[in-house]
Amino acid sequence: MEGKAHYPVKLWTEVRQFIMIAIGAVIAAVGLELFLVPNNILDGGVIGLSIIAAKMTGMKLSLFIVLFNIPFLFIGYRKMGLRFVIHALFGVLVLSGVTAYLHHFEPFTDDLFLATIIGAVILGTGVGLVIRSGGVLDGTEVIAILVSRKKPVSVGQFIMMLNVFIFVLAAMLVFTWETAMYSIITYYIAYKMIDIVNEGLEELKSVTIISDRPDDIAGAIRERLHRGMTFLHGEGAFSGIPKKIIYIIVSRIELSTLREIVNDIDPKALVAIENMADVSGSNFRTKSH
Repeated sequence: MEGKAHYPVKLWTEVRQFIMIAIGAVIAAVGLELFLVPNNILDGGVIGLSIIAAKMTGMKLSLFIVLFNIPFLFIGYRKMGLRFVIHALFGVLVLSGVTAYLHHFEPFTDDLFLATIIGAVILGTGVGLVIRSGGVLDGTEVIAILVSRKKPVSVGQFIMMLNVFIFVLAAMLVFTWETAMYSIITYYIAYKMIDIVNEGLEELKSVTIISDRPDDIAGAIRERLHRGMTFLHGEGAFSGIPKKIIYIIVSRIELSTLREIVNDIDPKALVAIENMADVSGSNFRTKSH
């Protein structure tokens, strides 16, 4: 009975993911067909290769988006499972269909600078929504993840090297070096927008505080920041003395106040700060009072 009770929730979660992937793919298609492609500006990865192929052959961009993604999706199926491939294939098909539909519309602008900036923001927003929902629009990301597991190169480094090759190829075959440089700007802005969509505009910090006065610091934090926190119980490696360690998550804006609190109470306290991509659960968003 318990499993049946959870079934509608899981079904709605799956449906919601498909809806968000579709919305993201539509947004990405708008950025491509109404801003970037008409101005000979390309993105990296499979989309960039598809734009080059479409320009060289005169065939539709939507066709190459599907064709070039198929081998990557096959590899993804073998390495990452059927569910991932279904999400990815759905996103690719929606992107392909909407780009085909929008191909007949006039672009919003023929100004290269405006097309680069606005198109990149729209494209990055769409791709970010798809990734956040468990899909991909670019099969090269799958290869990048697999390569990074076996070679001393990060996913970002692999994608960057691949995209530099694509931009140079585009400049040599179909576009100019000027549009290739605009394409690099497009890629950078889109990459940043993907991060914003996935991680949020608010930068979160996890802070670990090791002090001889943890209770005083915790009380001041509750009073001034109205944040909850966790005590971790540790022990000094050399002294063997038990210690209460404070662990707290704050926003970037609150970080300076937290530093001030700690410094006022215990200037010798050790404060370790790390960036966080996301926080879910607990009551972080609604401050504890």
